[in-house]
Amino acid sequence: MVPLFFAEASQPLDGDALVLSGTEGRHAAVVRRLRPGERVDVGDGAGLIAECVVTGQRSGRLELAVKATRAVPRPEPGITVIQAIPKGDRGELAVEEMTEVGVDRIVPWAAERSVPVWRDEAKGPARWRAAAREAAKQSRRAWIPEVAGPAATAEAARIVSAAALAVLLDPAATRPLAAAEVPAAGDLAVVVGPEGGITDAESAEFLAAGAIAARLGPSLLRTSTAGAVAAAVLLSRTPRWS
Repeated sequence: MVPLFFAEASQPLDGDALVLSGTEGRHAAVVRRLRPGERVDVGDGAGLIAECVVTGQRSGRLELAVKATRAVPRPEPGITVIQAIPKGDRGELAVEEMTEVGVDRIVPWAAERSVPVWRDEAKGPARWRAAAREAAKQSRRAWIPEVAGPAATAEAARIVSAAALAVLLDPAATRPLAAAEVPAAGDLAVVVGPEGGITDAESAEFLAAGAIAARLGPSLLRTSTAGAVAAAVLLSRTPRWS
């Protein structure tokens, strides 16, 4: 499998050559030990991929010849997961798994029963964005998922109302997620609650915004894995996984 790396935001990919430097260059040259003649893909994280061949390696960076570029369309339907902020590093774990499955947008949700409180509203999302970038690279995704800033319940409900299908995961729901009808067009959204569960008021707000309550299965999943599993169930019934 040809490895994928992401270029710096300011680096164009449409020339005849490029240099992979910084953290990505060190990883490619020192950890992966890529050598002249080997194939490498370099992406911008927004759908553009440069297909390259290594021409040189020095000082922890790779010199690459660009053989071709291709634009990968944004996946449709898009899927957003509104993820209640979990404790510890489980947030980064959730982001990694959701990225690998194919989630396009992740919204950290400050639920009423979320244990952690992000006092620094830049630091928390920054960790999640870094996790999304690394997972996108590992899973060879041309588009890095968007990680939004932390959202309150009212803002999360507005995202729910804009979706063609929005699902509120509820282990007590009578409807299984596998029975939900996925629309032929329009984006999808999934709401994942915190370790302590969603309050009645939060549930009512999401349902009023148009979400349907559904359960994943007979076992109770952690908040850090439920989003990825739900996304997989829904995406498996769209052309994205056909």
